[in-house]
Amino acid sequence: MLVLGKARLSFSVVFSAGAGYLIATEAFQLTQFLYLIAGGIAITMAANAFNQIIEKDIDAKMSRTANRPLPAGRLSVSESFMTAAILTLIGAILLIKVNALTAAFGFISLIVYVLLYTPLKAITPFSVFVGAIPGAMPFMLGWVGATGRFGIEPGTLFAVQFLWQFAHFWAIAWILFEDYKKVNYHLLPTDRPNEKASFQIVLYSAASVVTALLPAFGITGSLHLSLWSALLVLLIGLYFVRSALILHKNPSVFHARLVMRTSIIYLTLIQMIYVLDKFSFQ
Repeated sequence: MLVLGKARLSFSVVFSAGAGYLIATEAFQLTQFLYLIAGGIAITMAANAFNQIIEKDIDAKMSRTANRPLPAGRLSVSESFMTAAILTLIGAILLIKVNALTAAFGFISLIVYVLLYTPLKAITPFSVFVGAIPGAMPFMLGWVGATGRFGIEPGTLFAVQFLWQFAHFWAIAWILFEDYKKVNYHLLPTDRPNEKASFQIVLYSAASVVTALLPAFGITGSLHLSLWSALLVLLIGLYFVRSALILHKNPSVFHARLVMRTSIIYLTLIQMIYVLDKFSFQ
Protein backbone atom coordinates (compact mmCIF):
# COMPACT_ATOMS: atom_id res chain seq x y z
CA MET A 1 0.00 0.00 0.00
CA LEU A 2 2.79 2.41 0.89
CA VAL A 3 4.56 1.95 -2.46
CA LEU A 4 1.33 2.00 -4.46
CA GLY A 5 0.25 5.23 -2.77
CA LYS A 6 3.74 6.81 -2.90
CA ALA A 7 3.65 7.31 0.86
CA ARG A 8 6.80 9.43 1.04
CA LEU A 9 5.41 11.86 -1.54
CA SER A 10 2.05 11.86 0.21
CA PHE A 11 3.61 12.80 3.55
CA SER A 12 5.55 15.65 1.94
CA VAL A 13 2.37 16.94 0.31
CA VAL A 14 0.43 17.10 3.56
CA PHE A 15 3.29 19.02 5.18
CA SER A 16 1.85 21.95 3.22
CA ALA A 17 -1.62 21.28 4.60
CA GLY A 18 -0.27 21.27 8.15
CA ALA A 19 1.49 24.57 7.55
CA GLY A 20 -1.69 26.10 6.12
CA TYR A 21 -3.65 24.97 9.18
CA LEU A 22 -1.16 26.42 11.63
CA ILE A 23 -1.09 29.75 9.78
CA ALA A 24 -4.87 30.04 9.93
CA THR A 25 -5.84 28.61 13.30
CA GLU A 26 -6.81 30.86 16.16
CA ALA A 27 -7.50 27.99 18.55
CA PHE A 28 -5.47 24.90 17.69
CA GLN A 29 -7.53 21.71 17.86
CA LEU A 30 -5.36 18.61 17.87
CA THR A 31 -8.14 16.23 16.82
CA GLN A 32 -9.13 18.43 13.86
CA PHE A 33 -5.48 18.82 12.87
CA LEU A 34 -4.90 15.05 12.95
CA TYR A 35 -8.06 14.43 10.89
CA LEU A 36 -6.77 16.91 8.31
CA ILE A 37 -3.31 15.32 8.10
CA ALA A 38 -4.54 11.72 8.06
CA GLY A 39 -7.33 12.51 5.61
CA GLY A 40 -4.94 14.39 3.35
CA ILE A 41 -2.50 11.49 3.34
CA ALA A 42 -5.27 9.01 2.50
CA ILE A 43 -6.67 11.11 -0.37
CA THR A 44 -3.21 11.76 -1.80
CA MET A 45 -2.27 8.08 -1.61
CA ALA A 46 -5.60 7.17 -3.25
CA ALA A 47 -4.92 9.57 -6.13
CA ASN A 48 -1.44 8.12 -6.60
CA ALA A 49 -2.83 4.57 -6.54
CA PHE A 50 -5.50 5.34 -9.15
CA ASN A 51 -2.81 7.02 -11.23
CA GLN A 52 -0.66 3.89 -11.17
CA ILE A 53 -3.63 1.73 -12.19
CA ILE A 54 -4.33 3.92 -15.22
CA GLU A 55 -0.67 4.15 -16.18
CA LYS A 56 0.44 0.58 -15.46
CA ASP A 57 1.26 -0.20 -19.12
CA ILE A 58 3.05 3.13 -19.56
CA ASP A 59 5.00 2.63 -16.32
CA ALA A 60 6.27 -0.70 -17.63
CA LYS A 61 8.03 1.10 -20.50
CA MET A 62 9.95 3.62 -18.38
CA SER A 63 13.04 2.65 -16.44
CA ARG A 64 12.19 4.75 -13.36
CA THR A 65 8.69 3.24 -13.00
CA ALA A 66 9.09 -0.32 -14.34
CA ASN A 67 9.55 -1.71 -10.83
CA ARG A 68 6.34 -0.26 -9.44
CA PRO A 69 3.94 -2.87 -7.97
CA LEU A 70 1.59 -3.08 -10.97
CA PRO A 71 4.01 -3.27 -13.92
CA ALA A 72 6.29 -5.54 -11.88
CA GLY A 73 3.37 -7.90 -11.19
CA ARG A 74 3.47 -7.65 -7.39
CA LEU A 75 -0.10 -6.37 -7.29
CA SER A 76 -3.10 -6.99 -9.54
CA VAL A 77 -5.36 -4.25 -10.90
CA SER A 78 -8.24 -5.46 -8.72
CA GLU A 79 -6.10 -5.42 -5.57
CA SER A 80 -4.82 -1.95 -6.42
CA PHE A 81 -8.31 -0.64 -7.17
CA MET A 82 -9.63 -1.99 -3.87
CA THR A 83 -6.74 -0.31 -2.04
CA ALA A 84 -7.37 3.00 -3.81
CA ALA A 85 -11.11 2.82 -3.10
CA ILE A 86 -10.56 2.11 0.61
CA LEU A 87 -8.08 4.99 0.86
CA THR A 88 -10.59 7.30 -0.84
CA LEU A 89 -13.31 6.30 1.61
CA ILE A 90 -11.01 6.75 4.62
CA GLY A 91 -9.86 10.13 3.32
CA ALA A 92 -13.41 11.32 2.72
CA ILE A 93 -14.58 10.26 6.19
CA LEU A 94 -11.64 11.95 7.91
CA LEU A 95 -11.86 15.20 5.91
CA ILE A 96 -15.60 15.53 6.43
CA LYS A 97 -14.84 15.43 10.16
CA VAL A 98 -12.69 18.53 9.60
CA ASN A 99 -15.45 20.36 7.72
CA ALA A 100 -17.54 19.94 4.57
CA LEU A 101 -15.58 22.47 2.50
CA THR A 102 -12.28 20.73 3.21
CA ALA A 103 -13.77 17.39 2.14
CA ALA A 104 -15.16 18.97 -1.04
CA PHE A 105 -11.79 20.47 -2.02
CA GLY A 106 -10.06 17.18 -1.21
CA PHE A 107 -12.45 15.26 -3.45
CA ILE A 108 -12.10 17.81 -6.27
CA SER A 109 -8.33 17.44 -6.02
CA LEU A 110 -8.62 13.66 -6.37
CA ILE A 111 -10.95 13.91 -9.38
CA VAL A 112 -8.83 16.48 -11.22
CA TYR A 113 -5.63 14.49 -10.65
CA VAL A 114 -7.03 11.11 -11.66
CA LEU A 115 -9.59 11.90 -14.36
CA LEU A 116 -8.05 14.99 -15.97
CA TYR A 117 -4.32 15.30 -15.30
CA THR A 118 -3.45 11.61 -15.70
CA PRO A 119 -4.98 11.09 -19.18
CA LEU A 120 -3.96 14.56 -20.39
CA LYS A 121 -0.26 13.77 -19.88
CA ALA A 122 -0.33 11.69 -23.05
CA ILE A 123 -2.11 14.41 -25.03
CA THR A 124 -0.81 17.89 -24.25
CA PRO A 125 1.78 19.84 -22.22
CA PHE A 126 -1.25 21.74 -20.86
CA SER A 127 -1.61 18.77 -18.51
CA VAL A 128 0.99 20.42 -16.26
CA PHE A 129 -1.40 23.35 -15.74
CA VAL A 130 -4.20 20.93 -14.84
CA GLY A 131 -1.92 18.92 -12.56
CA ALA A 132 -0.82 22.07 -10.78
CA ILE A 133 -4.37 22.53 -9.47
CA PRO A 134 -4.47 19.46 -7.17
CA GLY A 135 -0.76 19.94 -6.52
CA ALA A 136 -1.46 23.40 -5.10
CA MET A 137 -4.45 22.38 -2.98
CA PRO A 138 -2.70 21.25 0.26
CA PHE A 139 -1.42 24.66 1.45
CA MET A 140 -4.85 26.17 0.82
CA LEU A 141 -6.64 23.15 2.29
CA GLY A 142 -4.92 23.67 5.63
CA TRP A 143 -6.41 27.17 5.92
CA VAL A 144 -9.86 25.95 4.88
CA GLY A 145 -9.57 23.11 7.38
CA ALA A 146 -8.88 25.53 10.23
CA THR A 147 -11.47 28.16 9.30
CA GLY A 148 -14.14 26.37 7.27
CA ARG A 149 -14.16 29.15 4.68
CA PHE A 150 -12.51 30.15 1.42
CA GLY A 151 -11.32 33.69 0.65
CA ILE A 152 -8.34 35.82 -0.30
CA GLU A 153 -6.12 34.18 2.33
CA PRO A 154 -6.37 30.53 1.18
CA GLY A 155 -6.52 31.82 -2.39
CA THR A 156 -3.10 33.41 -1.89
CA LEU A 157 -1.67 30.22 -0.40
CA PHE A 158 -3.05 28.32 -3.37
CA ALA A 159 -1.47 30.78 -5.81
CA VAL A 160 1.96 30.49 -4.17
CA GLN A 161 2.04 26.72 -4.51
CA PHE A 162 0.27 26.72 -7.89
CA LEU A 163 2.92 28.93 -9.50
CA TRP A 164 5.68 26.98 -7.75
CA GLN A 165 4.42 23.77 -9.36
CA PHE A 166 5.50 24.82 -12.86
CA ALA A 167 9.17 25.45 -12.15
CA HIS A 168 9.34 22.36 -9.95
CA PHE A 169 7.61 19.98 -12.34
CA TRP A 170 9.25 21.31 -15.51
CA ALA A 171 12.61 20.71 -13.83
CA ILE A 172 11.55 17.10 -13.24
CA ALA A 173 10.29 16.81 -16.83
CA TRP A 174 13.67 18.11 -18.01
CA ILE A 175 15.53 15.50 -15.94
CA LEU A 176 13.27 12.68 -17.14
CA PHE A 177 12.87 13.89 -20.71
CA GLU A 178 14.37 10.75 -22.31
CA ASP A 179 12.24 8.43 -20.18
CA TYR A 180 9.07 10.41 -20.90
CA LYS A 181 9.90 10.41 -24.62
CA LYS A 182 9.65 6.60 -24.62
CA VAL A 183 5.93 6.86 -23.88
CA ASN A 184 5.30 10.03 -25.90
CA TYR A 185 4.83 12.27 -22.87
CA HIS A 186 5.55 15.91 -23.69
CA LEU A 187 5.47 17.67 -20.33
CA LEU A 188 7.82 20.58 -20.94
CA PRO A 189 6.30 23.84 -22.23
CA THR A 190 8.35 23.25 -25.40
CA ASP A 191 8.87 20.02 -27.32
CA ARG A 192 12.34 19.49 -25.84
CA PRO A 193 14.66 20.87 -23.14
CA ASN A 194 15.88 24.21 -24.46
CA GLU A 195 16.26 27.89 -23.58
CA LYS A 196 12.57 28.59 -24.18
CA ALA A 197 11.65 25.98 -21.58
CA SER A 198 14.24 27.24 -19.08
CA PHE A 199 13.02 30.83 -19.56
CA GLN A 200 9.52 29.73 -18.56
CA ILE A 201 11.00 28.09 -15.47
CA VAL A 202 12.63 31.41 -14.57
CA LEU A 203 9.35 33.29 -15.05
CA TYR A 204 7.25 30.96 -12.93
CA SER A 205 9.82 30.68 -10.15
CA ALA A 206 9.91 34.49 -9.96
CA ALA A 207 6.10 34.68 -10.03
CA SER A 208 5.86 32.26 -7.11
CA VAL A 209 8.28 34.40 -5.06
CA VAL A 210 6.40 37.62 -5.82
CA THR A 211 3.12 35.99 -4.81
CA ALA A 212 4.67 34.67 -1.59
CA LEU A 213 5.56 38.26 -0.66
CA LEU A 214 2.02 39.67 -1.10
CA PRO A 215 0.99 39.12 2.55
CA ALA A 216 3.69 41.65 3.56
CA PHE A 217 1.76 44.43 1.78
CA GLY A 218 -1.52 44.10 3.66
CA ILE A 219 -3.56 43.07 0.63
CA THR A 220 -4.33 39.47 1.54
CA GLY A 221 -6.94 39.85 4.25
CA SER A 222 -5.95 38.34 7.57
CA LEU A 223 -2.94 36.60 6.06
CA HIS A 224 0.01 38.77 7.12
CA LEU A 225 3.78 38.60 6.90
CA SER A 226 6.14 40.76 8.96
CA LEU A 227 8.96 42.76 7.40
CA TRP A 228 11.66 40.44 8.72
CA SER A 229 9.86 37.34 7.51
CA ALA A 230 9.27 38.95 4.14
CA LEU A 231 13.00 39.63 3.83
CA LEU A 232 13.71 35.96 4.57
CA VAL A 233 11.17 34.86 1.98
CA LEU A 234 12.78 37.23 -0.52
CA LEU A 235 16.28 35.90 0.14
CA ILE A 236 15.19 32.27 -0.15
CA GLY A 237 13.15 33.17 -3.22
CA LEU A 238 16.15 34.81 -4.89
CA TYR A 239 18.10 31.60 -4.26
CA PHE A 240 15.31 29.68 -6.00
CA VAL A 241 15.20 32.08 -8.96
CA ARG A 242 19.01 32.02 -9.16
CA SER A 243 18.92 28.25 -9.69
CA ALA A 244 16.45 28.76 -12.54
CA LEU A 245 18.67 31.44 -14.09
CA ILE A 246 21.66 29.09 -13.89
CA LEU A 247 19.66 26.47 -15.79
CA HIS A 248 18.68 29.09 -18.37
CA LYS A 249 22.31 30.09 -18.93
CA ASN A 250 23.66 26.52 -18.74
CA PRO A 251 20.91 24.12 -19.91
CA SER A 252 21.64 20.62 -18.60
CA VAL A 253 20.14 17.79 -16.59
CA PHE A 254 22.55 18.63 -13.78
CA HIS A 255 21.23 22.18 -13.47
CA ALA A 256 17.61 21.02 -13.87
CA ARG A 257 18.20 18.74 -10.89
CA LEU A 258 19.53 21.77 -9.01
CA VAL A 259 16.27 23.63 -9.72
CA MET A 260 14.21 20.67 -8.56
CA ARG A 261 16.09 20.36 -5.26
CA THR A 262 16.15 24.11 -4.69
CA SER A 263 12.41 24.35 -5.36
CA ILE A 264 11.70 21.82 -2.60
CA ILE A 265 13.93 23.68 -0.15
CA TYR A 266 12.30 26.98 -1.12
CA LEU A 267 8.71 25.83 -0.63
CA THR A 268 9.46 24.04 2.64
CA LEU A 269 11.30 27.00 4.11
CA ILE A 270 8.77 29.66 3.15
CA GLN A 271 5.97 27.59 4.63
CA MET A 272 7.96 27.28 7.84
CA ILE A 273 8.60 31.05 7.81
CA TYR A 274 4.86 31.71 7.40
CA VAL A 275 4.12 29.51 10.41
CA LEU A 276 6.88 30.96 12.60
CA ASP A 277 5.86 34.47 11.63
CA LYS A 278 2.28 33.76 12.72
CA PHE A 279 3.38 32.73 16.21
CA SER A 280 6.34 35.09 16.64
CA PHE A 281 5.39 38.46 15.19
CA GLN A 282 1.61 38.59 15.08
